[in-house]
Amino acid sequence: MKNLIDIQQFQEFDNLDLIAHEVVEGFITGLHRSPFHGFSVEFAEHRLYNQGESTRTIDWKLFARTDRLYVKQYEEETNLRCQLVIDTSSSMLFPYSKGSKRLFNKLAFSVYTSAALIYLLRKQRDAVGLSLFSDEIEFHSQPRLSAVHAEVMMGKLSELLQPESYQLRKTTNTTAVLHQIAENIHKRSLVVIFSDMLDSEKTEELFSALQHLRYNKHEVLLFHVTDRKQEREFQYSNKPHRFIDLETGQTIKLNPWEIKSSYVESVNSYFNELKVKCGQYNIDLAEADINEDFKHVLFAYLVKRKRLY
Repeated sequence: MKNLIDIQQFQEFDNLDLIAHEVVEGFITGLHRSPFHGFSVEFAEHRLYNQGESTRTIDWKLFARTDRLYVKQYEEETNLRCQLVIDTSSSMLFPYSKGSKRLFNKLAFSVYTSAALIYLLRKQRDAVGLSLFSDEIEFHSQPRLSAVHAEVMMGKLSELLQPESYQLRKTTNTTAVLHQIAENIHKRSLVVIFSDMLDSEKTEELFSALQHLRYNKHEVLLFHVTDRKQEREFQYSNKPHRFIDLETGQTIKLNPWEIKSSYVESVNSYFNELKVKCGQYNIDLAEADINEDFKHVLFAYLVKRKRLY
């Protein structure tokens, strides 16, 4: 399987565990020369011993063969608690193609990425929980380490990949749900949220909910899931299109080129405000473009984790 992950190449597989394994192992292979460790408690690599350091981790067998002092670097064992939170509202089904069995939308991207994070967290011996929400919490599990719990989460994620289960006109209530999740997570955790953040009319209320998570001592990593070409850059052909709101069913017909500049300006203004607010509340915000490789999301997670531990 290629290191450059294409979400559509997964359609021939129905084993989410296998997919997660391939994504993470390919990602880790690309980090061999990076400063990141912490994937297990197994041996990672050697480095030259620096005078004054503890001699506890010197590899004396290697010293006998090379007459040089090398230190064994081990990958850390930590007790991070992580809560994955996924928006399952109808807007996450974009781009939507009725009757298609090819999954290429924001929800599928979030599911595959979350499965990879579950695999990565368990490989790091970290506890992980899962929350799914639309206008209410649809599933919630506290962070645990057990293999049985991991199977339950993978099962829930797999259900989200079944086109027959897709529901249109399924609204979202991100604000109320995040307040509930803030109260339901009883121990300090890293909360990783996947959402397209389309509650633009409730910006202040939304940030009140995010601030609630921070007030309860949780770290927050927010992935703004988007199809950048179509949603941010409005790259459509110069001809009339029919646009349908997946959550309300409202339809509008127009030529995208007639409103492109004002649309792009409005969208960029909203997400710039999102970025500023996140900075004010010490919330890490990262764009997750479904047209890009999963490694960008996994790398953003590792950067966050490295700062915490």
